[in-house]
Amino acid sequence: MNKLCRLKILASLFASLLFISCSSSIYDNIYPTLSDGKYDSEFPYRNSSTQLEEISNSVRLINSIAFYTGYVFPEGSRHLRRELASMDFKKKATQEVYFNRTASGTATVIDVSNVAVVLLTVAHVVSFPDTIYSYFINSDGTSSLFVQSISIKTRQTNYIPDLPDNGELDIIAKDRTLDVALLGRRFDVKDVIGIQPFKYSWGSSTELEWGSFVYIFGFPMNYKMISKGIVSSPNKDKNTFLIDAVFNRGSSGGIVLGIRDGVPNFELVGLVRSVPAEFEQTLRPLAKDNAFEFNPMIPYKGEVFVEKEQVLRTGITKVLGIEAVKDFIVQHRQEITEKGYTLNAFFNPPTRLKLIDNH
Repeated sequence: MNKLCRLKILASLFASLLFISCSSSIYDNIYPTLSDGKYDSEFPYRNSSTQLEEISNSVRLINSIAFYTGYVFPEGSRHLRRELASMDFKKKATQEVYFNRTASGTATVIDVSNVAVVLLTVAHVVSFPDTIYSYFINSDGTSSLFVQSISIKTRQTNYIPDLPDNGELDIIAKDRTLDVALLGRRFDVKDVIGIQPFKYSWGSSTELEWGSFVYIFGFPMNYKMISKGIVSSPNKDKNTFLIDAVFNRGSSGGIVLGIRDGVPNFELVGLVRSVPAEFEQTLRPLAKDNAFEFNPMIPYKGEVFVEKEQVLRTGITKVLGIEAVKDFIVQHRQEITEKGYTLNAFFNPPTRLKLIDNH
Protein backbone atom coordinates (compact mmCIF):
# COMPACT_ATOMS: atom_id res chain seq x y z
CA MET A 1 0.00 0.00 0.00
CA ASN A 2 1.57 3.27 -1.09
CA LYS A 3 1.77 6.41 0.98
CA LEU A 4 -1.06 8.16 -0.90
CA CYS A 5 -3.51 5.34 -0.16
CA ARG A 6 -2.59 5.32 3.52
CA LEU A 7 -3.21 9.07 3.71
CA LYS A 8 -6.65 8.68 2.07
CA ILE A 9 -7.63 5.95 4.56
CA LEU A 10 -6.50 8.03 7.54
CA ALA A 11 -8.40 11.06 6.22
CA SER A 12 -11.55 8.97 5.77
CA LEU A 13 -11.33 7.60 9.33
CA PHE A 14 -10.77 11.09 10.74
CA ALA A 15 -13.82 12.41 8.86
CA SER A 16 -15.97 9.56 10.18
CA LEU A 17 -14.88 10.20 13.77
CA LEU A 18 -15.51 13.90 13.35
CA PHE A 19 -19.03 13.24 11.98
CA ILE A 20 -19.87 10.92 14.88
CA SER A 21 -18.57 13.49 17.37
CA CYS A 22 -20.56 16.31 15.74
CA SER A 23 -23.71 14.18 15.53
CA SER A 24 -23.47 13.35 19.22
CA SER A 25 -22.96 17.01 20.07
CA ILE A 26 -25.94 18.07 17.95
CA TYR A 27 -28.13 15.33 19.49
CA ASP A 28 -27.27 16.55 22.98
CA ASN A 29 -28.14 20.11 22.01
CA ILE A 30 -31.41 19.21 20.32
CA TYR A 31 -32.59 16.83 23.04
CA PRO A 32 -31.54 18.37 26.36
CA THR A 33 -32.94 17.23 29.71
CA LEU A 34 -36.05 19.40 29.07
CA SER A 35 -36.10 20.51 32.68
CA ASP A 36 -36.81 24.21 32.18
CA GLY A 37 -40.29 23.90 33.71
CA LYS A 38 -41.99 25.31 30.60
CA TYR A 39 -44.34 23.76 28.07
CA ASP A 40 -42.44 22.20 25.19
CA SER A 41 -42.52 23.74 21.74
CA GLU A 42 -40.76 20.87 19.96
CA PHE A 43 -42.18 17.61 18.68
CA PRO A 44 -41.86 14.87 21.35
CA TYR A 45 -38.46 13.20 21.14
CA ARG A 46 -39.52 9.74 22.36
CA ASN A 47 -42.38 7.31 22.02
CA SER A 48 -45.44 7.96 24.19
CA SER A 49 -48.05 5.78 22.47
CA THR A 50 -48.84 3.86 25.65
CA GLN A 51 -49.72 7.04 27.55
CA LEU A 52 -51.66 8.51 24.64
CA GLU A 53 -53.73 5.34 24.33
CA GLU A 54 -54.42 5.47 28.07
CA ILE A 55 -55.63 9.06 27.73
CA SER A 56 -57.79 8.18 24.74
CA ASN A 57 -59.67 5.62 26.85
CA SER A 58 -61.06 8.46 28.98
CA VAL A 59 -62.37 10.35 25.92
CA ARG A 60 -65.93 9.53 24.83
CA LEU A 61 -68.37 10.47 22.08
CA ILE A 62 -71.42 12.26 23.46
CA ASN A 63 -74.76 12.67 21.68
CA SER A 64 -77.59 14.95 22.67
CA ILE A 65 -81.18 14.99 21.36
CA ALA A 66 -83.89 17.53 22.16
CA PHE A 67 -87.52 16.72 21.34
CA TYR A 68 -89.99 19.48 20.44
CA THR A 69 -93.70 19.91 19.90
CA GLY A 70 -94.52 22.71 17.49
CA TYR A 71 -97.79 24.65 17.15
CA VAL A 72 -98.41 26.29 13.78
CA PHE A 73 -100.80 29.24 13.39
CA PRO A 74 -102.98 29.74 10.29
CA GLU A 75 -101.99 32.09 7.48
CA GLY A 76 -102.96 35.65 8.30
CA SER A 77 -102.56 35.27 12.08
CA ARG A 78 -101.17 38.33 13.79
CA HIS A 79 -99.86 37.04 17.09
CA LEU A 80 -96.92 38.96 18.53
CA ARG A 81 -94.32 37.04 20.50
CA ARG A 82 -95.00 38.93 23.74
CA GLU A 83 -98.69 38.04 23.52
CA LEU A 84 -98.18 34.27 23.44
CA ALA A 85 -97.32 34.01 27.13
CA SER A 86 -100.80 35.20 28.13
CA MET A 87 -102.86 33.17 25.66
CA ASP A 88 -103.70 29.52 25.12
CA PHE A 89 -101.72 29.31 21.89
CA LYS A 90 -102.40 25.58 21.57
CA LYS A 91 -106.05 26.33 20.82
CA LYS A 92 -105.06 29.03 18.32
CA ALA A 93 -102.87 26.63 16.38
CA THR A 94 -104.24 24.70 13.42
CA GLN A 95 -101.39 22.22 13.20
CA GLU A 96 -99.26 20.32 15.72
CA VAL A 97 -95.89 18.96 14.61
CA TYR A 98 -93.14 16.94 16.28
CA PHE A 99 -89.43 17.17 15.53
CA ASN A 100 -86.03 16.94 17.20
CA ARG A 101 -82.65 18.60 17.14
CA THR A 102 -79.40 16.75 17.61
CA ALA A 103 -75.79 17.52 18.47
CA SER A 104 -72.66 15.48 19.06
CA GLY A 105 -69.27 16.23 20.52
CA THR A 106 -66.55 15.01 22.83
CA ALA A 107 -66.63 14.46 26.60
CA THR A 108 -63.85 13.29 28.90
CA VAL A 109 -64.24 11.21 32.06
CA ILE A 110 -62.55 13.26 34.79
CA ASP A 111 -63.75 11.39 37.88
CA VAL A 112 -64.96 7.93 38.85
CA SER A 113 -65.66 7.80 42.59
CA ASN A 114 -68.44 6.53 44.85
CA VAL A 115 -69.91 4.75 41.79
CA ALA A 116 -70.46 8.17 40.19
CA VAL A 117 -68.99 9.09 36.83
CA VAL A 118 -68.34 12.74 35.92
CA LEU A 119 -67.47 13.99 32.44
CA LEU A 120 -66.29 17.35 31.15
CA THR A 121 -67.44 18.89 27.86
CA VAL A 122 -68.53 22.18 26.32
CA ALA A 123 -72.00 23.53 27.02
CA HIS A 124 -73.15 24.09 23.44
CA VAL A 125 -73.15 20.34 22.76
CA VAL A 126 -75.87 19.80 25.38
CA SER A 127 -77.69 23.15 25.14
CA PHE A 128 -80.92 23.58 23.20
CA PRO A 129 -83.44 26.42 23.48
CA ASP A 130 -86.54 25.72 25.55
CA THR A 131 -88.68 27.61 23.02
CA ILE A 132 -88.25 28.18 19.28
CA TYR A 133 -90.17 30.81 17.32
CA SER A 134 -90.63 31.19 13.58
CA TYR A 135 -92.20 34.19 11.85
CA PHE A 136 -94.32 34.86 8.77
CA ILE A 137 -92.46 36.31 5.79
CA ASN A 138 -93.40 39.68 4.28
CA SER A 139 -93.94 40.10 0.54
CA ASP A 140 -90.47 41.61 0.19
CA GLY A 141 -88.83 38.53 1.76
CA THR A 142 -88.15 40.04 5.16
CA SER A 143 -89.29 38.49 8.41
CA SER A 144 -92.45 39.98 9.91
CA LEU A 145 -93.21 40.56 13.60
CA PHE A 146 -95.99 37.98 13.63
CA VAL A 147 -95.31 34.48 14.91
CA GLN A 148 -95.97 31.63 12.50
CA SER A 149 -95.17 28.84 14.94
CA ILE A 150 -93.98 28.23 18.47
CA SER A 151 -92.15 25.05 19.46
CA ILE A 152 -91.69 23.84 23.02
CA LYS A 153 -88.93 21.47 24.13
CA THR A 154 -90.58 18.50 25.80
CA ARG A 155 -87.58 16.31 26.57
CA GLN A 156 -83.82 16.11 26.20
CA THR A 157 -81.50 13.12 26.31
CA ASN A 158 -77.72 13.23 26.66
CA TYR A 159 -76.00 9.90 26.24
CA ILE A 160 -72.69 8.17 25.61
CA PRO A 161 -73.30 4.92 23.72
CA ASP A 162 -70.53 2.87 25.35
CA LEU A 163 -71.46 3.63 28.97
CA PRO A 164 -73.74 1.30 30.99
CA ASP A 165 -77.53 1.59 31.12
CA ASN A 166 -77.77 3.19 27.66
CA GLY A 167 -75.26 5.82 28.77
CA GLU A 168 -77.84 8.47 29.65
CA LEU A 169 -76.33 11.36 31.62
CA ASP A 170 -77.61 14.25 33.69
CA ILE A 171 -76.31 17.80 33.40
CA ILE A 172 -74.63 18.53 36.75
CA ALA A 173 -73.63 22.13 36.04
CA LYS A 174 -73.49 24.31 32.94
CA ASP A 175 -72.37 27.79 31.88
CA ARG A 176 -73.52 28.65 28.36
CA THR A 177 -71.60 31.94 28.24
CA LEU A 178 -68.30 30.35 29.23
CA ASP A 179 -69.27 27.25 27.21
CA VAL A 180 -68.43 24.51 29.69
CA ALA A 181 -70.53 21.75 31.26
CA LEU A 182 -70.23 18.83 33.66
CA LEU A 183 -72.26 15.68 33.04
CA GLY A 184 -72.69 12.75 35.38
CA ARG A 185 -74.50 9.62 36.41
CA ARG A 186 -74.45 7.18 39.30
CA PHE A 187 -74.11 3.52 38.27
CA ASP A 188 -73.96 0.15 40.00
CA VAL A 189 -70.56 -0.77 41.39
CA LYS A 190 -70.05 -3.50 38.79
CA ASP A 191 -70.80 -1.04 35.97
CA VAL A 192 -68.07 1.47 36.80
CA ILE A 193 -65.34 -1.16 36.69
CA GLY A 194 -63.26 -0.53 33.60
CA ILE A 195 -64.31 3.11 33.14
CA GLN A 196 -61.00 4.96 33.00
CA PRO A 197 -60.81 8.62 34.06
CA PHE A 198 -58.24 11.15 32.90
CA LYS A 199 -55.31 10.66 35.31
CA TYR A 200 -52.89 13.38 34.30
CA SER A 201 -52.31 16.86 35.71
CA TRP A 202 -54.53 19.85 35.11
CA GLY A 203 -52.10 22.40 33.74
CA SER A 204 -52.05 26.16 33.23
CA SER A 205 -53.04 27.62 29.89
CA THR A 206 -51.65 31.02 30.96
CA GLU A 207 -48.16 29.49 30.83
CA LEU A 208 -48.47 28.50 27.17
CA GLU A 209 -46.25 30.38 24.75
CA TRP A 210 -46.18 31.08 21.04
CA GLY A 211 -45.36 27.78 19.39
CA SER A 212 -46.16 25.50 22.33
CA PHE A 213 -46.85 21.98 21.04
CA VAL A 214 -50.18 20.37 21.97
CA TYR A 215 -52.07 17.14 21.40
CA ILE A 216 -55.84 17.20 20.78
CA PHE A 217 -58.26 14.32 21.41
CA GLY A 218 -61.79 14.26 20.04
CA PHE A 219 -64.43 12.72 17.82
CA PRO A 220 -64.42 14.65 14.52
CA MET A 221 -67.20 13.26 12.34
CA ASN A 222 -67.78 10.63 15.08
CA TYR A 223 -64.31 9.10 14.70
CA LYS A 224 -62.06 9.00 17.74
CA MET A 225 -58.87 10.73 16.70
CA ILE A 226 -55.72 12.30 18.08
CA SER A 227 -54.23 15.32 16.37
CA LYS A 228 -51.48 17.82 17.01
CA GLY A 229 -51.30 21.57 16.91
CA ILE A 230 -49.29 24.69 17.65
CA VAL A 231 -50.45 27.41 20.04
CA SER A 232 -51.01 30.97 18.80
CA SER A 233 -52.20 34.03 20.70
CA PRO A 234 -51.48 32.58 24.16
CA ASN A 235 -52.80 34.70 27.02
CA LYS A 236 -55.13 36.46 24.59
CA ASP A 237 -57.46 36.41 27.54
CA LYS A 238 -58.05 34.12 30.49
CA ASN A 239 -60.62 32.09 28.62
CA THR A 240 -59.31 31.54 25.11
CA PHE A 241 -56.25 30.75 23.02
CA LEU A 242 -55.85 29.55 19.44
CA ILE A 243 -54.34 26.46 17.83
CA ASP A 244 -53.86 25.54 14.18
CA ALA A 245 -55.40 22.07 14.45
CA VAL A 246 -58.04 21.08 11.90
CA PHE A 247 -61.54 21.17 13.41
CA ASN A 248 -64.55 19.14 12.31
CA ARG A 249 -68.04 18.64 13.72
CA GLY A 250 -67.81 16.41 16.77
CA SER A 251 -64.49 17.90 17.91
CA SER A 252 -66.20 20.31 20.31
CA GLY A 253 -65.33 19.47 23.90
CA GLY A 254 -62.14 17.64 22.97
CA ILE A 255 -59.23 17.94 25.39
CA VAL A 256 -56.03 19.82 24.56
CA LEU A 257 -52.82 18.60 26.22
CA GLY A 258 -49.53 20.43 26.64
CA ILE A 259 -46.23 18.72 27.47
CA ARG A 260 -44.08 20.08 30.27
CA ASP A 261 -40.43 18.97 30.29
CA GLY A 262 -40.86 16.11 27.84
CA VAL A 263 -43.23 13.18 27.42
CA PRO A 264 -45.02 11.62 29.18
CA ASN A 265 -45.59 14.75 31.31
CA PHE A 266 -48.95 15.61 29.70
CA GLU A 267 -51.10 18.35 31.21
CA LEU A 268 -54.68 19.34 30.44
CA VAL A 269 -54.54 22.94 29.19
CA GLY A 270 -57.91 23.45 27.46
CA LEU A 271 -61.09 22.31 25.77
CA VAL A 272 -61.83 22.66 22.08
CA ARG A 273 -64.65 25.19 21.67
CA SER A 274 -65.23 26.16 18.07
CA VAL A 275 -63.86 27.23 14.73
CA PRO A 276 -64.71 30.38 12.78
CA ALA A 277 -67.60 29.79 10.40
CA GLU A 278 -69.69 31.68 7.90
CA PHE A 279 -73.17 31.08 6.56
CA GLU A 280 -73.74 31.02 2.83
CA GLN A 281 -76.99 30.94 0.89
CA THR A 282 -76.79 28.24 -1.75
CA LEU A 283 -79.21 27.73 -4.65
CA ARG A 284 -79.89 24.00 -5.07
CA PRO A 285 -82.06 21.91 -7.38
CA LEU A 286 -85.26 20.59 -5.84
CA ALA A 287 -84.73 17.01 -6.95
CA LYS A 288 -86.66 14.21 -5.26
CA ASP A 289 -84.26 11.59 -6.55
CA ASN A 290 -81.22 11.36 -4.26
CA ALA A 291 -79.23 9.94 -7.15
CA PHE A 292 -79.66 13.16 -9.18
CA GLU A 293 -76.51 14.13 -11.06
CA PHE A 294 -76.14 17.48 -12.80
CA ASN A 295 -75.09 17.34 -16.44
CA PRO A 296 -73.22 20.58 -17.28
CA MET A 297 -74.05 20.06 -20.96
CA ILE A 298 -77.79 20.25 -20.29
CA PRO A 299 -79.16 23.33 -18.46
CA TYR A 300 -81.21 22.47 -15.38
CA LYS A 301 -84.79 23.75 -15.74
CA GLY A 302 -86.41 22.20 -12.69
CA GLU A 303 -87.42 23.79 -9.41
CA VAL A 304 -84.79 25.23 -7.07
CA PHE A 305 -84.63 26.16 -3.40
CA VAL A 306 -82.31 28.22 -1.22
CA GLU A 307 -80.36 26.39 1.49
CA LYS A 308 -78.50 28.09 4.34
CA GLU A 309 -75.19 26.31 4.76
CA GLN A 310 -72.55 26.72 7.45
CA VAL A 311 -69.01 26.75 6.07
CA LEU A 312 -66.22 26.00 8.57
CA ARG A 313 -62.95 27.91 8.25
CA THR A 314 -60.62 25.11 9.29
CA GLY A 315 -57.14 25.66 10.62
CA ILE A 316 -58.13 28.20 13.28
CA THR A 317 -59.52 26.51 16.38
CA LYS A 318 -60.57 28.33 19.55
CA VAL A 319 -59.71 26.62 22.81
CA LEU A 320 -61.18 27.34 26.23
CA GLY A 321 -58.28 27.78 28.66
CA ILE A 322 -58.20 25.35 31.57
CA GLU A 323 -58.07 28.15 34.17
CA ALA A 324 -61.61 29.13 33.23
CA VAL A 325 -62.71 25.50 33.61
CA LYS A 326 -61.07 25.26 37.03
CA ASP A 327 -62.84 28.44 38.18
CA PHE A 328 -66.15 27.09 36.88
CA ILE A 329 -65.80 23.86 38.88
CA VAL A 330 -64.81 25.69 42.06
CA GLN A 331 -67.71 28.14 41.72
CA HIS A 332 -70.19 25.27 41.27
CA ARG A 333 -68.72 23.03 43.97
CA GLN A 334 -71.76 23.31 46.24
CA GLU A 335 -74.13 22.52 43.38
CA ILE A 336 -71.96 19.56 42.38
CA THR A 337 -71.89 18.24 45.96
CA GLU A 338 -75.64 18.67 46.46
CA LYS A 339 -76.24 16.47 43.42
CA GLY A 340 -74.15 13.69 44.95
CA TYR A 341 -70.83 14.13 43.16
CA THR A 342 -67.50 14.66 44.94
CA LEU A 343 -65.02 15.18 42.10
CA ASN A 344 -62.25 13.76 44.27
CA ALA A 345 -59.86 13.56 41.36
CA PHE A 346 -60.10 17.32 40.93
CA PHE A 347 -60.25 18.59 44.51
CA ASN A 348 -57.89 15.95 45.93
CA PRO A 349 -55.60 14.98 43.05
CA PRO A 350 -53.22 12.09 43.79
CA THR A 351 -49.51 12.70 43.34
CA ARG A 352 -49.41 10.26 40.43
CA LEU A 353 -51.08 12.85 38.23
CA LYS A 354 -47.62 14.29 37.61
CA LEU A 355 -45.35 11.92 35.72
CA ILE A 356 -41.63 12.63 35.63
CA ASP A 357 -39.52 11.58 32.65
CA ASN A 358 -35.90 10.98 33.73
CA HIS A 359 -34.78 9.63 30.39
